[in-house]
Amino acid sequence: MGTAYLAPYGVGLGHASRLVMVADHLRQGDVDVRFSSYGEAASYISMRGYRCATVPPVEFAWSAEGGFSIKHSLANIPLWFTNLTRQVNCEMCNMTMYGPNVILSDSRLSPLLAAKLMGIPSIVLLNQVKLLLSPRLRQFRLSRLFEKMVGEFLGSMWSVADRILVPDLPPPYTISAHNIWGVGSVAKKLEYIGFTAPRPRVTEQQAQAVAEKLGFDRSRPTVFVHISGPLETRMPMMRLALVAAKILEGKVQFVFSEGRPNGSAEPLKIGHSAWYYEWCPVRDEIFTLSDAVLMRGGHTALSQAIQFGKPVVTIPIENHGEQLGNSQKIAELGLGAMVHPKKVRPVQIVQAIEQVLGDPSYLQKTLQIKAMTEKLDGIDNVVKIVRSYM
Repeated sequence: MGTAYLAPYGVGLGHASRLVMVADHLRQGDVDVRFSSYGEAASYISMRGYRCATVPPVEFAWSAEGGFSIKHSLANIPLWFTNLTRQVNCEMCNMTMYGPNVILSDSRLSPLLAAKLMGIPSIVLLNQVKLLLSPRLRQFRLSRLFEKMVGEFLGSMWSVADRILVPDLPPPYTISAHNIWGVGSVAKKLEYIGFTAPRPRVTEQQAQAVAEKLGFDRSRPTVFVHISGPLETRMPMMRLALVAAKILEGKVQFVFSEGRPNGSAEPLKIGHSAWYYEWCPVRDEIFTLSDAVLMRGGHTALSQAIQFGKPVVTIPIENHGEQLGNSQKIAELGLGAMVHPKKVRPVQIVQAIEQVLGDPSYLQKTLQIKAMTEKLDGIDNVVKIVRSYM
């Protein structure tokens, strides 16, 4: 029996949730799995029944309005390097203790550096090679040059991994295109393996049971408000979405998922046609019942919406280059509408929801891309690659 060491990024739940799915499959094949992470991800991993070694956090700073704070993130750079060094040391100690056959990192650099120093094979699951600057800064030629230089540097760092797996569709349908294309130092190493979001496995009977429990009116459209990401960015957007739901009350039904690990799994009824979960235990059923999904621009959440065949309204985190890039690609492919996060107001959210629900082309194009996703099973591909090292 071999051992796999899984190390997801600690902010939000997208990275952790897909590695937990990988772990579930590996454990069925008699592979011992050990985790390393921090923050909400570590709590989620423990909640799913896995032992998780915690390491010092390396994360961005967020503003009170829920946006990415450039000023405070730059101020945190000394702390990042300090914690990155501490992370590498922690990872080396953990790897010495567990003796893994292979390291699987999800968007974390320190496990790859530790694996390189210890001569252990490593794989990285990555949908963001470079850091995109905000649209305002990218207007300047010097900023674009800086962005490219940093991208090539980061590309060379990610290249310490033996394999770089991109959990996305091959070009030209790559959702994370703006975040991974154009970096020469990794271009030849990228392997497109398909989405790693959970595949839909909900029957109509299961969905109908949830609809009846909540008292859905199936003749009216339903919007799933699925806001993921750092806690500091979730709640400001939830408050705006709640106002938008009030404006559309009587026309559109809403289900809100706060995505709080260990939060209440019981829905709270809001008004006549909205329900609020701190933690939604019937997420897949709600995806199935929905006509559109309101979300940020996280890659995992977008992958899920596409696999369920649901058009989206995206409101990326302000100044968050990766989410902005994903959201722009979604709009380019006609899979949804993007609301720019700069000073976003509930009325803009309402207009975008009405746009997506009122134009059938969004649904048609989403269903076309959904058919492509069914030919590539990202989780199965990751599991096969990890097992090849046992």
